[in-house]
Amino acid sequence: MTTTESFTNIEIERFDLADAPGVFALVRLNRPDDMNPLDFQTAREMRAAFDALDLDPEVRTIGITGNGRAFSAGGDMKGYVKMQHDIPYFTEFLTHMHEMFLQMGRYDTPVIALVNGVAVAGGFETVIFSDVAIMAESARIGDAHLPYGMMGGGGVLTWLPRLIGPSRARELIFSGRLLSSAEALEWGLVSKVVPDDELIAAGIEFATSVAKKSPLAIKNAKRVMNSSLYDGHSVVSSIRFEREATVLYCGTSEDAQEGLAAFNEKRSPRYTGR
Repeated sequence: MTTTESFTNIEIERFDLADAPGVFALVRLNRPDDMNPLDFQTAREMRAAFDALDLDPEVRTIGITGNGRAFSAGGDMKGYVKMQHDIPYFTEFLTHMHEMFLQMGRYDTPVIALVNGVAVAGGFETVIFSDVAIMAESARIGDAHLPYGMMGGGGVLTWLPRLIGPSRARELIFSGRLLSSAEALEWGLVSKVVPDDELIAAGIEFATSVAKKSPLAIKNAKRVMNSSLYDGHSVVSSIRFEREATVLYCGTSEDAQEGLAAFNEKRSPRYTGR
């Protein structure tokens, strides 16, 4: 069974997982006629939706995709004509985008981008700040700011070199070209490419695999990995943090004991998130 909640510029579709507890919540950008631009209203709705879904214990994975032929063509170019002349407002908008993208990595719940159609500029940034990205075969992604006299400001100039290396990042930013799904997979920007009509099913399959795990273990594993990446910790301090988090989880949580008991008793585990 699925249910849908509508905002002004987005909608949330919830999928019951047949073989696992909980639901997969899919946030759909819903201005298809305009290729799902990320204006301030849409960004506010996205952040509000993500915040609420992360606090919902039934939601085991949060997805993001676009309705229509695009994931997102990025910022509202028509709106930028006015916005960029209002420096305080433009600064507020970019600050909101930065906080939202960074928070995606800090949520307890994994965030997966399901990339349909074109994802450029802010749409591309949404993809690269997600925990996991799966891409439709016909989709294309890239920065695409410089061809329009713009420059990326939502985090792409900081995060992309850390993901794919400085040389490839510069080539993609300076050229403004879009990557095919095959190139995006080769470059490590997405983890999987699927036929267009199997994109949502791939998201549900991933969400099902997550929901079978301890939500507390997922939370801790994500926190350890992303804190090292986002905060720039050294390998030594990151390993220390990993050790401390692992000892705390394995030594004190009910889920760790349940996982061991289920293995020894040859049964499926029943995790509670405690």
